[in-house]
Amino acid sequence: MARNCIVVNLDRCTGCFGCEVACKMENGVALGERWSKVLTVGPVGEYPDMTRYALPTMCQQCESAPCVSVCPTGASYRDEDGVVLVDKEKCIGCKYCMMACPYGVRSWNAAEKCVEKCTLCGHLTSQDKLPACVKSCAAGARFYGDLDDPNSDASKELAKYDAAEIHTLQDVGNAPATRYIMTSMIGQWQERVEPKGHPHTAASPVAE
Repeated sequence: MARNCIVVNLDRCTGCFGCEVACKMENGVALGERWSKVLTVGPVGEYPDMTRYALPTMCQQCESAPCVSVCPTGASYRDEDGVVLVDKEKCIGCKYCMMACPYGVRSWNAAEKCVEKCTLCGHLTSQDKLPACVKSCAAGARFYGDLDDPNSDASKELAKYDAAEIHTLQDVGNAPATRYIMTSMIGQWQERVEPKGHPHTAASPVAE
């Protein structure tokens, strides 16, 4: 089974929020909701050794997705391509999946009374097109592909960096697939912070 996900190179990311806008426009995300969110980490440290960076977040396509395991109706599921999705017809609005997600990246569609999330723009990738956020990234910081395919854009970008420069949001047993590249050029990757701009006030573990 493929491990399709998005790789974000934070050395390039400018925090312009273009990925947020592209996602909302492409998927018709409701006002006030976001499937893709750009958080702010920091500033942390002491001058002149300080770190502050933008952290784009979206569904992390976890290998052991807690949102899938807690869903009582099967509305949260993994499709034949391994992508974690939501079947709106089966969603009863219990929001268990929203509570189970370690990263707060699911949204509630009040009009349709169901949960929504990043779909990796399956309607585009099925036609060999890029997800909207990847295509629209002005800094060229986002890459899409199968982590198990060395010829995918995502794998090729990761291959340019040492393992110490490749990170994930904190793994709490869910094995997130999304990768973040960050070198000392930007600063120090933060093990655990509460990013500014997050809509959930509970701690959102950032990295491991």
